[in-house]
Amino acid sequence: MENQSLEQQFLTLVRIIEAMQDRIQKLEHSNQILVRSNQQLLQLIEDNQKELSDYQRNCFYELHDKRSGDLSLWYPTILSEEETLRQLIEGKKSFARFGDGEFSTIAGRVRHKFQTQVDPQLGQRLQEVLNCEDSRLLIGLADNYGSLEKYNAQATREIRRYMHPMVRQEHLLLLDLSRTYYNAYVTRPYVMYADNQTDAPQKRFQQLKKLWTGKSCIFVEGKMTGLGVGNNLFEDAASVKRILGPAENAFSAYGSILNCCLQQPKDSLFLLSLGPTATVLAYDLCLAGFRAIDIGHIDLEYEWFLRGEGRRTEVAGKYNNEIASGNCPAPITDPIYRNQVIADFSI
Repeated sequence: MENQSLEQQFLTLVRIIEAMQDRIQKLEHSNQILVRSNQQLLQLIEDNQKELSDYQRNCFYELHDKRSGDLSLWYPTILSEEETLRQLIEGKKSFARFGDGEFSTIAGRVRHKFQTQVDPQLGQRLQEVLNCEDSRLLIGLADNYGSLEKYNAQATREIRRYMHPMVRQEHLLLLDLSRTYYNAYVTRPYVMYADNQTDAPQKRFQQLKKLWTGKSCIFVEGKMTGLGVGNNLFEDAASVKRILGPAENAFSAYGSILNCCLQQPKDSLFLLSLGPTATVLAYDLCLAGFRAIDIGHIDLEYEWFLRGEGRRTEVAGKYNNEIASGNCPAPITDPIYRNQVIADFSI
């Protein structure tokens, strides 16, 4: 009897210990959840503080945009996306775009994955393009300097974060008060805008397609860009040929790329998607009597538009510098694409 009582006591003690261990595990789990929640809360507070700080730095410029009638601040004069596109279509102009990547290159900094090296020569050439006064070439600026009301919340946060007073000062020292610039965001008709869940982006793409409808087009693009591959963006072009450059640091092959372009028929329309190198190439081709348009991320914008999610997403098989995992896409195997390649300087 005594042994049985001891055994029962032992079993009772074991159950108590197990219950305590179970309780400890539950408390540890609750603690972990609490720690993660606190970390998320602290991150949210930090993000909100940064966002408020960005707005505080930028709000004076947003609220006093000269388009509202207050001329106490100086901003570059940038025409609308609609007027820019009208000039490109009706005026048959060439187009060189300047955004954060180009200005960072001029300043001797690296900002995007497609330009991973500081290149003083590229920076000098970009500044030369920015000062170009040839009427055949439109100079486009990203419309970041004043009111941001037409953009969605994500784009507004990104612009405010980028437009640090030092960056704003760098830009304004390079720009001309008396000049009219064009809108670089004409080739970004979807993901940035507050109306991207309406039919407005579709209308913008329909207008953009008029640029190459019936034209013999030569794409000068990065190795993994794949303009129009897997979609119908360029289906109305009369023909498509491709000259490939490196996916990153394309200026390293610039001489070969330019020489190849200069050997093409004069009636070709060059559509360029080659990072900051495209800005210089549009300028050099324009001066040589060709028509060239830096169209940047337009193919990715179209892919995002087709998905309809209102945000950037990974696009299988296409290089995307704006997505963390977007710089290692699978090789393009489409036979039509391969037959369109007339030169490859990416090796």
